[in-house]
Amino acid sequence: MNQFISFIRKEFHHIFRDKTTMAILLLLPVLMLLLFGYAITTEVKNSKIAILDPSNDIATRAITEKFRNSEYFTVVNRVNNTKEIDKLFQRDQLKMVVVFSENFYENMVHTGTAQIQLLTDGTDPNSAKSVVSYATSIISGYQQQLFELQKVPFQITPEVKLLYNPQMKGAYNFVPGVMGMILMLICAMMTSISIAREKETGTMEVLLVSPVKPIYIILAKAVPYFVLSLVNLTSILLLSVFLLGVPVAGNLIWLLLLSFVYIFVNLSLGLVISSVVSSQLMALLISGMVLMLPVIMLSGMMFPVENMPVVFQWISQIIPAKWFIIGVKKIMIKGVGLTAILPELTVLSGMAVLLITVSLKKFKYRLE
Repeated sequence: MNQFISFIRKEFHHIFRDKTTMAILLLLPVLMLLLFGYAITTEVKNSKIAILDPSNDIATRAITEKFRNSEYFTVVNRVNNTKEIDKLFQRDQLKMVVVFSENFYENMVHTGTAQIQLLTDGTDPNSAKSVVSYATSIISGYQQQLFELQKVPFQITPEVKLLYNPQMKGAYNFVPGVMGMILMLICAMMTSISIAREKETGTMEVLLVSPVKPIYIILAKAVPYFVLSLVNLTSILLLSVFLLGVPVAGNLIWLLLLSFVYIFVNLSLGLVISSVVSSQLMALLISGMVLMLPVIMLSGMMFPVENMPVVFQWISQIIPAKWFIIGVKKIMIKGVGLTAILPELTVLSGMAVLLITVSLKKFKYRLE
């Protein structure tokens, strides 16, 4: 019995000694519970909308106030013309624009009908449906309120127009997300596992005594996965365009530029992971769990980021896939130019420089 207890103590000692494994075992369940139970929701809230109100009468102000008081919407802007609307949508600053017709209240009183147009960003069909449904409900509520007060059957007709994705194809939303996830898996996960394999089998020392400089050894490990990522990027784009019908509305050069920067970010991230682990299993756990879970949950690939608590919204800012997915949607679906994707390109470039610097310093320190 004493020998059995001694073996149990030995196993606990081995587990507690590996701080990285302990962190994954204890923190991952907590993180998953918080994400699934508290942060992740399919309900669309706090959608940013703008108001175009040429009439500015008692009825339009009342409806606008109802939108302001709704938990589902945040009125962030009042626009004066359609050109402003196009710019805001292209910069991904709005989910919907509520456009009132001219002489709204006057028409409603004299003819019994009035028009409201709901311009909605259709790049995410699920969110677009929810946003339109909530907006229609608010308008119907105001219409019912008028009927109860004045006993007049006013008819307010919302006209829905889905921008960029009028057919409501789901592929428009998941193709950019799948691109971000696949490139992350190939670059970050496979690079970290490849280098960790050399350390685990002891062949890294053999490579280091060769005439080749350590930095070239590390880069040689990364180059094949860069090439494979380009092949996968090409195949994804071809399948998206010719099989799924997702267009590349913007310039292909800017899409490739954004993808190259994102690939460099993930390659350098894989190098950072490989610098802090010594086994393939640990590299797989960190790459698969610590990277994939945030990409799926917090990048906007499946769940709207603006619906999450503020803490998780801040965490999402440091996830490269979020910026890549936003940039890809802008280029492929909205057809914007370089100016519109500069924020995403700048953030990803900064991440690439930071991670490459950290990974090179870490490898230099460890390999010496």
